[in-house]
Amino acid sequence: LKPAAHALFKKLKDEELELLVQVVESRGAWESGCVLAPWGDPRGVKQGIPPQVLLCRLFRWPDLHQSHQLKHLHYCGGGQGACGDLAVLCCNPHHFSRLAVPGDPPPPLHHGTWGLQRLTPSAGPCAEASLLCSALPDTSLSWSTVKDGCWCRLAYWEYRTRVGRLYAVHEASVNVFCELPWGSGFCLAQLPAAYRSCAVRRARGKIGRGLLLSREPGGVWAYNRSEHPIFVSSPTLSSPGACRLTVLKVLPGYSAKVFNYEWAGARGAWQPPGEGPCDTHSIRISFAKGWGPCYSRQFITSCPCWLEVLLNQPC
Repeated sequence: LKPAAHALFKKLKDEELELLVQVVESRGAWESGCVLAPWGDPRGVKQGIPPQVLLCRLFRWPDLHQSHQLKHLHYCGGGQGACGDLAVLCCNPHHFSRLAVPGDPPPPLHHGTWGLQRLTPSAGPCAEASLLCSALPDTSLSWSTVKDGCWCRLAYWEYRTRVGRLYAVHEASVNVFCELPWGSGFCLAQLPAAYRSCAVRRARGKIGRGLLLSREPGGVWAYNRSEHPIFVSSPTLSSPGACRLTVLKVLPGYSAKVFNYEWAGARGAWQPPGEGPCDTHSIRISFAKGWGPCYSRQFITSCPCWLEVLLNQPC
């Protein structure tokens, strides 16, 4: 990669090189501007590497090979040509995530090269969990009653206890974090709690920069910004006849489409299994700790720190 990198750096302006240094040193701790590089292969390189792939391999993922394995983060302005200039492309390595593809994932608990692992139950009877649904506070968000313009509300839970109030999201995206040097969003560290067990404190220590939730055409995406996996379930991630909701493991630096509006609309009166909160238009995300048949925690209410995303009806 050395000749290709030198050729690319020579094409970048001084201010873009300075920005690239800041981004790499901060490891994407703040939403930086675009680093624009010209299209085309670097001179002197027989088999050119796209600039965004080159810098992502250098500074984030050495095993990256193709540009289709990457996803532009929504706040990047130079994804398909910046300011109408199709001759340049953003190559800021922290304007990208690895694309988590369910496809044919590794077996549960196997640490493969995919960023997302599908954890589904083996054949067997469905678990009876209706008690959990009735015992938890009602945080459901009616699609017909939301009139303030927000596309979702966030509820933070520690085991079976909700901490703090619902957080309304009006912007296209929101950061959810405990530690974020530069940025704004839903800061879990600011939520009060009368008592936290050692397990909750350990789990909260792993949230760090947390995740970025974004509403994009057709659905909702989650980008894992932390240094530990997150585990996600939603009605559109599992088949209608499944006994339990599918749980997806999303590794650090990866994005996954965690809710599909079109699929949700086609499901009609299908109801999800009774595990924890029962809102059919919600996403549930556990920080660092998984749940399901492959874990000692069968339900998300057994996870120390988790997030409920209550979705509003799309326009």
